[in-house]
Amino acid sequence: MSVTLPLQRKVNVLGFTLVLVGMTWAASRCEAESAQVTMTVTATAYNSLYGQGAGADHSLAAWGDRLKPGMKAIAVSRDLIPLGLDHNTPVVIEGLDGVWYVKDKMHRRWKKKIDIYMGEDLQAARNWGRKKVTITFPAPGE
Repeated sequence: MSVTLPLQRKVNVLGFTLVLVGMTWAASRCEAESAQVTMTVTATAYNSLYGQGAGADHSLAAWGDRLKPGMKAIAVSRDLIPLGLDHNTPVVIEGLDGVWYVKDKMHRRWKKKIDIYMGEDLQAARNWGRKKVTITFPAPGE
């Protein structure tokens, strides 16, 4: 037995279904965008000066980015990469303004550590020293 529905009823059902699908998609996007990782790491500072880093070009980062004074860039210890701190990941660092981006990676010996790029300002890097900071970044796979 089949039931015949009036055309207006079919349009209403289709419209309701589309609204429901759209709302479900929007809710899942909002949930994905809000998934953040917060952790405490040791933070030091580095410069693009002769004698700092490997190789002859001290402004060339490990992923091939060219560092320039004024950039908000960080290097991360390699153990943090699988946790979501991969190339170009945006990071908020406690005590610093703005959003910083992962542009470099550190030697394998470092663990749970970031290095904040301070351009060519050696004194700023020395003033920063070594601190424990809280960082926040998007959860991996989001």
